[in-house]
Amino acid sequence: MGKSGLQRFEKSLIVIARWFNWVACIAVIAMMVLTCLDVGLRFFRRPIPGTYEVVGMLGAVFVAFSLAETSLKRGHIAVDFLVRKLNPAWQAAIDAANAAICGALFGLIAWQSLRYAHDLRISGEVSMTLQLPLYPFVHAIALGCGLLAIVLVARALQQVALAMTTTRPST
Repeated sequence: MGKSGLQRFEKSLIVIARWFNWVACIAVIAMMVLTCLDVGLRFFRRPIPGTYEVVGMLGAVFVAFSLAETSLKRGHIAVDFLVRKLNPAWQAAIDAANAAICGALFGLIAWQSLRYAHDLRISGEVSMTLQLPLYPFVHAIALGCGLLAIVLVARALQQVALAMTTTRPST
């Protein structure tokens, strides 16, 4: 894949991650509205059945769908006080290794989540109160983790390229 192809791929990742993040935002708003309504209606002794279940499921969607955008913006906590003291080539190499390992981990989580969702679908597992099927929410977790894995692998490739260009002697 040429440089322009890689840049188009990275731009596509940014767009997809942004859409996922909007879904995460909608999930948080829905959690907030549902919780507030439930608390307000409890005052009149009319709680919303299954609120706890739905909020939990929306929470899974929120977390899974916000991972890629947060990673693209480097919004996760990083303890890098030692790495910052190294030269740029070593910093890029360490970032590449970290991104590759994390990409593999989240790829594995996505794959296992897909397998688990399949098992839930086959067994007909549903939530306790509302009897909602659980597998779509596990699919959402797999989707979010899969997108994060792709973002991290792309970052690893970027950092490998950066490490290689940083270590080349200038002519």
